[in-house]
Amino acid sequence: MSKRNELIFLRILFVVSIGFFLNLIRKPLLKDWLIIFLFKSYIASILDYLVVKKGYITYPVRIFKSFDISVLFSYLIFPVTCVYYNQATKNSKLPGILFKCLLFSLPSAVAEHFIEKHTKLVQYKKGWNSSFSFLSIAFTFLFVRTFISIVRKVEKA
Repeated sequence: MSKRNELIFLRILFVVSIGFFLNLIRKPLLKDWLIIFLFKSYIASILDYLVVKKGYITYPVRIFKSFDISVLFSYLIFPVTCVYYNQATKNSKLPGILFKCLLFSLPSAVAEHFIEKHTKLVQYKKGWNSSFSFLSIAFTFLFVRTFISIVRKVEKA
């Protein structure tokens, strides 16, 4: 894929993600969804920064050239997906939470693997692979889910 087409693809992802975000904020529990969105953005940006600085992942083609990390993924796509995951698991028990974590994490990792193999939007280095991406995505989904559960319990007390 050419650099021009990759930038067009990123812009389309940006617009679609904004649409999904706007859909999110129309649903009840807006405060919870915004907490999740902002917390996930914070965690994703830190993790992305660390793996980029350590040289495990690079982003040769980016919309925002002044950042080494994927701003689109860390601050929009990943947090929006996490909010949808939390909406899907709001009333779930542990087995449902874990199963839905798999349902949300696996497609994200597969998509990243496809993008890594067929574009220059992301490149794995130093032994990084889709398994590490899957584990980090799943872990952060579960971590944020645990965090918002604690926030809800403290709020009720």
